[in-house]
Amino acid sequence: MEQEKLILCGASAYTQKYYLNPQFDNLPEGVKEELNILCVLYTEDVGGALTLFFDEAGSLQFETECREGDFLYDEIGSVLKIKQIQREREELLASLELFYRVVFLGESFTQES
Repeated sequence: MEQEKLILCGASAYTQKYYLNPQFDNLPEGVKEELNILCVLYTEDVGGALTLFFDEAGSLQFETECREGDFLYDEIGSVLKIKQIQREREELLASLELFYRVVFLGESFTQES
């Protein structure tokens, strides 16, 4: 049985479209814009499709795919690009995980000293 996951957003080089799950409309506009730019730039650089989703534990995951026979898709570049995004956008990604855990999973937020 596949684990439950909630899609946050995604983009596709094939359809040249970006998707933000309407359940996340209450995110600040700046965050929504950053997600849009992040996803679209990924698909322009690497090709294929990128989906960001939360697993049942509340961790933000990256999922990529490409069409069969897509010789322009850069599989190695995909892994490197995701690692770069995770490194450079660490604060954004951690904030999104916190948001998800509080709003969707109902966890309480306590600030560490």
